[in-house]
Amino acid sequence: MNLVLGHGGNRVRWSAVPERIRASVDSFLGSPVVSARSQPGGFSPALAARLSLADGRGAFVKAVGPEPNPDSAGFYRREAAISAALPAAAPVPRLLGSWELDGWVVLVFEEVDGRTPELPWRPDQLRRVLDALPRLWSALTPAPVQAPSTVDIMTEGFTGWAKVRPDERLDPWAARNLDRLADLAARGGAACAGHTLVHGDLRADNLLLTAEDVIFVDWPAAVLAAPWFDLLAFLPSVVLQGGPDPESVLAEHEVSRRVDPDRITAVLAGFTGYFVTGALRPPVPGLPQLREFQRLQGEVALRWLRRRLPGWR
Repeated sequence: MNLVLGHGGNRVRWSAVPERIRASVDSFLGSPVVSARSQPGGFSPALAARLSLADGRGAFVKAVGPEPNPDSAGFYRREAAISAALPAAAPVPRLLGSWELDGWVVLVFEEVDGRTPELPWRPDQLRRVLDALPRLWSALTPAPVQAPSTVDIMTEGFTGWAKVRPDERLDPWAARNLDRLADLAARGGAACAGHTLVHGDLRADNLLLTAEDVIFVDWPAAVLAAPWFDLLAFLPSVVLQGGPDPESVLAEHEVSRRVDPDRITAVLAGFTGYFVTGALRPPVPGLPQLREFQRLQGEVALRWLRRRLPGWR
């Protein structure tokens, strides 16, 4: 099992970014960039680099052009809009500025002195993340920015089971129960509705551990939901990357203890269908690891879902 899957190798380097884009970053920061360290996390083909400036300051820059994935620019525009609205109380990096130039979208953040969690997951680091989540959700309730709700976007996002055929390389249990899974997942969007701005894409590579805090980065997937939506979405990747049993983590976490188990199962069915059927689709340009990561998360989520549906054969 590749525990560092998603910690990529396909990012554009600072030196490969067009000169006009690099010059615009220098101008915005008011000091020339003297060195740039590419950050390997995530799936995006875009630039993500820690910058050292001539005046001794640091910054973090993300930038994407029209190639190789034309959809990436839209994600960066959305991240810029959301990041600009996140309150100071939220444990997130501060957006210093964003702009577009020559087909590129550029975001500049404050530099965070932190590192992604070690993989396989260390119990103490995972506990830090789980304990930090309530503070994040508290700071983002009510949501500080307009965002789609899970009722809106999961009506489409949780329809994977309804769109796949039983003969499309499905697990035999899933193939036998395809209609039931589609019906269950269709209830998932409403089951996790809420008024918190949740991250929507929590994984190890979207977290930074500092000496005193946990910082949640990369916000283009943020949605309005119940807080436990984030926890449920997070746990398949945790298991995949060496973490503990998801059911035990869910049962112990304060945010999910009082939630109707049927609601959780419906949302898990939606996530499972998203991963399993997404992995069957053609590769995404510029994101060569994405389908494999979906496949592996789908396997984890499907095993978990089967445990929650013991009466299904």
